[in-house]
Amino acid sequence: MALYHQTVDFLSDSWANQRTQLPLLAVSGASFTLGLLFRSILSARESTETVIPSPRARILNGISEEENHNLPLPNDVLPGARDVASPYGSIRVYEWGREDGPKVLLVHGITTPCIALGGVAHALVDRGCRVMLFDLFGRGYSDCPADLPQDDRLFATQILLALASSPIAWTGKESGKFCLVGYSLGGGIAAAFASYFPQMLSSLILLAPAGLLRDSQISFQSRLLYSRGLMPENLLGYLRMRSPKELPSQTAGEIQLLSRDYPHVNIPAAVAWQVNNHSGFVHAFMSSMRHGPILSQRQYNTWARLGEYLSAQNSYSSTNRGEKGLGSDKVHILCGNSDAIIIKDELIADATAALGGNVAFKFYEAGHEFPSTKYEDVATYISKLL
Repeated sequence: MALYHQTVDFLSDSWANQRTQLPLLAVSGASFTLGLLFRSILSARESTETVIPSPRARILNGISEEENHNLPLPNDVLPGARDVASPYGSIRVYEWGREDGPKVLLVHGITTPCIALGGVAHALVDRGCRVMLFDLFGRGYSDCPADLPQDDRLFATQILLALASSPIAWTGKESGKFCLVGYSLGGGIAAAFASYFPQMLSSLILLAPAGLLRDSQISFQSRLLYSRGLMPENLLGYLRMRSPKELPSQTAGEIQLLSRDYPHVNIPAAVAWQVNNHSGFVHAFMSSMRHGPILSQRQYNTWARLGEYLSAQNSYSSTNRGEKGLGSDKVHILCGNSDAIIIKDELIADATAALGGNVAFKFYEAGHEFPSTKYEDVATYISKLL
């Protein structure tokens, strides 16, 4: 076991510098051999499950109100919780706020459950909005389809399933359309969805979005961790979760109130609980990294299609083109000045080019975590667009 921990620490420490490129020959033969050794020793059986259940049935069955309250992620962590049955597994959805208010759908990132956007959601409801959030497959209390890649197709389907489960209309002529907000991976998901279904949206707001991350940002160590076959998925997932940049942090003086019913809830504890209790989380995370809307080389054409749509929409008068497909004429991108994951200068250049200039930027003195700490500012920006 000592050898195991030494290897875990070695690979984890070497991966931590995300922006360092290492050629293949720079990886020591010893660590490579140890990786193969651990693959043979620790290799997990291939799962025959098509759906990996969330912790909902196992953990929530029969627990007391006090036990639920003390969970890092309580069952009713946000108002309006419901579990939506689907062919892909159960989806946890939260929806509350004025039924006749402007509608806002929020899509979270790769690691955290949707509670990461709880502060923004509460602040929008305070401003008269109707909000909906859901846990992406394999996160929080949503099941994980084990036999499908986590790509644009699966994420778009999950959005449509969540919308269809509402007691009020989110789509269709009488719905009034909705504002789509995506954070990190959710930003890539939202941009891809908007490129296919712009007529459903009143506006598109991306918070530190993935989707245009340059290939040069992914080091050799990261590629090793995302690859198949070298080491078992659970070990790869463990190594990946050790990255300190993946968990949004809270700095001194910042308030992070994500759940008003459960003020103790915070992102690091919720993620740790999720890693330990959701059997599908590692699969979901690794699949999202391999297939999801993260890298520019996979998603540039998707963003360009959205930009072309907006350019065509903006080139005609409203009387000539009829009702706008995407009510807002631009994609609105919010990001932190000190974000170490989504680099400001690269984001401005790449998003402006991909969207044909149909983009507006807003930056905050913060890092990648800003939606969970500056949620009042974010909600104010969103509400002004509605």
